[in-house]
Parts: sequence; C-alpha cells; structure tokens
Amino acid sequence: MKKLTLLLSAALLASSVLSGCSGSASTQTAASATESAAEETTAAQADESAEASEPELSDEELASNVATLIDAIYVQTRTEETDEQCAAAKAAWNALTDEQKELVEGENADPDYFGRDTGDAALDDPRNQDDIGENEILVVSFGTSFNDSRAADIKGVEDALAAAYPEWSVRRAFTAQIIINHVQARDEEFIDNMDQALLRAVDNGVKNLIVQPTHLMHGAEYDEMCDAIAAYADHFDAVAIAEPLLGEVGADASVINADKQAVAEALVAAAVADAGYDSLDAAAETNTAFVFMGHGTAHTAKVSYSQMASQMAALGYDNVFVGTVEGEPEETECSNIIEAVREAGYTSVILRPLMVVAGDHANNDMAGDDEDSWKSCFTASGYFDDITCQIAGLGRITEIQQLYADHTAAAISTLSSNAQTLDASDSAAATLEDGVYSAEFNTDSSMFHANEACDGKGTLTVENGVMTFHVSLVSKNIVNLYVGKAADAATDPSALLEPTTDTVTYSDGLSEEVYGFDIPVAAIGEDFDLAILGTKGTWYDHVVNIANPEPID
Repeated sequence: MKKLTLLLSAALLASSVLSGCSGSASTQTAASATESAAEETTAAQADESAEASEPELSDEELASNVATLIDAIYVQTRTEETDEQCAAAKAAWNALTDEQKELVEGENADPDYFGRDTGDAALDDPRNQDDIGENEILVVSFGTSFNDSRAADIKGVEDALAAAYPEWSVRRAFTAQIIINHVQARDEEFIDNMDQALLRAVDNGVKNLIVQPTHLMHGAEYDEMCDAIAAYADHFDAVAIAEPLLGEVGADASVINADKQAVAEALVAAAVADAGYDSLDAAAETNTAFVFMGHGTAHTAKVSYSQMASQMAALGYDNVFVGTVEGEPEETECSNIIEAVREAGYTSVILRPLMVVAGDHANNDMAGDDEDSWKSCFTASGYFDDITCQIAGLGRITEIQQLYADHTAAAISTLSSNAQTLDASDSAAATLEDGVYSAEFNTDSSMFHANEACDGKGTLTVENGVMTFHVSLVSKNIVNLYVGKAADAATDPSALLEPTTDTVTYSDGLSEEVYGFDIPVAAIGEDFDLAILGTKGTWYDHVVNIANPEPID
C-alpha cells in the first residue's frame, strides 16, 4: 500500500510540473494519468480488502473439500458434469501438500484414491478408437482401477481376442462407472461405459456385434449387461452374446461342465507354478493348501462357487478350497473356509483370487493389512504357520484367454449358421399337411432365441391349415410377445401372447422352468415382426423366421 501511495504522489507531482510548463493539453494529459493512477489504487485496495476478508482455509478444510469432490464422482451414474467433476477433483488433490493429502477422508474418499501406486496406466489401452469397421467384438468387464491388473488381466483377454480374430475390431466397455470415473480422474484414461461403447458401435456403422463378457458367471452383472445390449440390438444386423467364463449355471452344487473344469485346471496349475511346486501333490506333501477367493453373490448364480468346489474335488484336488468375500453361498464364508482347511490338517496356506481381475478385492479384501482381510483372519486364527498371497487374476493366464477365445468363436458361429439357415429356407413351403413338426426358430438376436436344451428349435403344429409354433425361451425374462411392431403392441393389448411355463432338461440332466410362447405363423421360411416385452416394461422389435419343418413321428 505504501508503494501505491508513493506512485500516486509521484503522479500528482508530475501533473503539477507539466501544468506549469506545457499549457492546457499537457494539463489534460496529466489529469488523465492522475485519474488512472487513482483508479488502479482503488482497485488494488479493493482486491487487498477482499483477500483480507477471506480467511485462509485450514489443512483439514482443504482436505475435506477434496474428499467431497472425490465422493461426488464415486457414483454409478454418468452425467453431463462427470468430466468436469473428475478434472476438478484431480486439480484440487494436486494443490494439496503431502501432509494435507494424508488428511483426505470422506464417505468413500481416502488418500489412496489418488495417491496409491497401482502401476503405469500407459501400459493399458482403453480401446475406444472409432476405426471399427462392420465387425466388432465388444469385451465387457466390470473393470478395475488397479492399472497393473487392468493391463495384465483385462487387456490380456482383449489382446488374445484381437490376435485370434484379426478381421474383427476389439473394443472395451466397463459396467462400473465408479471405476471409469476413478481411472479418468487419476490417470486421464477415458474408458467407455456400456451406453458409450454401444453408441460408438452404432455411430461407426457396425453391422455384426459380438459381445464377450469377462464375467465369471451368469450373475447380476451379466443380466444387467444383457439389458443394456437389448436397448441397442435393433441398430445392428446381428448381435450375439458369448458365454461368461464358467459357462451355464446348473441347479445345484453337483453340476459341473467342461468350462469349469478348464478354469479349475488352469488356475491350479498357475498357482502351483507361482508357488514354486512341481505339482499340487508336492504342495500337499508340505501340508500346503490353496484357497481361491471369489467375490460371492446373492444372485442365484452363486451356486457356481459351490460347483467350482465340486469340480476341484472331482479332479482330485484335495488341498484346494473355494471361498468368497461376500460369504454367499454360506459355506464359502471366510471362517468356514478357515475351519475346513484346519480340519483337513494343512498348516500352510496360499491365498489367490478366483477372479478375472486382481483388483481391489485381491489387494485389500484378500491380501490387505486390515484386520478383516483374509490374510489377517487366517493369521489371527493361529492355526497356520505360514500365509502367502498370490495377487494375480485369471485374465492373465494363457489357458483362460484361450477359453474366452473359444466362447467368442461359438458366438461368431451362431451368426454364420443363422445366416446360412435363412438363405436356405424355402418360402414356397408355406403350406404343410396337418400334423406336428420340429422346426428351427431363427431370430435376429442372440438375446431372444430358443432354449439351448431345444437345439434352436420348437414345435410347429398345423391344424386345418393354421400353423402355430411353440418355442421355449432361455428364461422368464421375456413376459409377452406381440406379432408386429413394438410401437403397436401397447395399443393392441388383446393381441399380446401370454407365456406358458415350460420345463426344459439340459444335456447334463439339469431341469429348469422357463417361459414359452405359442406363436401364430403365416408362412414357413418368411421373416415376420415379433416384438418382445421384458421384465422392465420396455418393448423391443425383432424379426424371426420359422424354417425347415420336419415331421415328428
């Protein structure tokens, strides 16, 4: 302020001198200079006053502001503000001192959100390029913010698919917006959510879409993924969804399949090798057990974990145990696994995730130092001499990557077989003699098809020249059908087709109740519109074709 006062005095002095020597023009110039100086002084005083009126924030307050910004992006819904919020949270974090960063604490925020080193994000590839072409394989994952695991496990699967199918563009989608936001805010890596990825495919003119989930099973995440795809299915010529890692879910713990066996063999072999043993039996000789920790779920698919335990037993893996973080099913809860390992007489334990990705659950719930981590619980039990953790996801194992590639191949083959069947259909065979026939049910979407137990077929009944086709679907998720367009279904409720409850029996002997429908058919081998209504109350347009009828004796 003293300096500004001196500057003002100097300006006034200059004005006086100029006034005495230079006449009126100089006087006006000096007056302008004086006014300008005065204005600058007034502005400076105002700024100084404003600064003085704003109290300096404490370390705790600055840290709390960052925590609030982190909590705002720790959400499962993307909005128009998400990009700005992510950038603001990171900028506020960067402005903190190291000491202030340690004070960050919110509902979901902590110093590790931005501060934990999880590896180099540059080693990953978000696969959000727009050079897609007509054929796309969309790899859908829950996601992880652990950079090393994202590159090794998720990108590992994606790279394997890209190598196996070079004529297809491989792209990525995560279903966890919380994780997408975390990676974007911390590392400035932009990963598509389901809507963004599907819209990208539509905008790029993709005609054939294969969706390969990296999910372990047909659980809640898989169901939500299918619902998201259904909203875009009509934008593509053909859509097929490949199997998750463990394949179909059986009714009880005794039901196992080739996929579960392949996963069990690959996981155990990798764990044994990483532990430095020549074989699982060699580990057993040192009283060492392997405990594979899955996530767990309240979904009916939770039986998959019990089935994996049955699969391990069927392979003779006596020193292998399967547990879950969530403790669902109940026998997979941590304390139950600890007791089972103790009763079996093993004194050393190797923990490893039964998860595609070795992310937060593997690093914290399994191998973390908190008292409720599996490592801490096994140690606190006092039953074991040694606890070792292997932090490695399934996605980085070569045999697992090949299994995903096999599932993708099966999905691609369904597109080809459907096209061949439609081309071979004989529309002239519209008139059949009265009787009962087995016929193919061809659709434009793998989400709406005949149950796999029916081999893509249904029963065609012809009576007095009127044809009715009965198809058993894959679940009870489709509640009504309408012959025609979805836009007309709501205005013609009397024409809605009501479901029947069918029991289907799979090749492994498992039986399941699903919905079936009796569909009027005007002609054989000709496409017709058939709208479907899902459990969420939304109608979707589809095109179907009944072909190749064969008499049933």
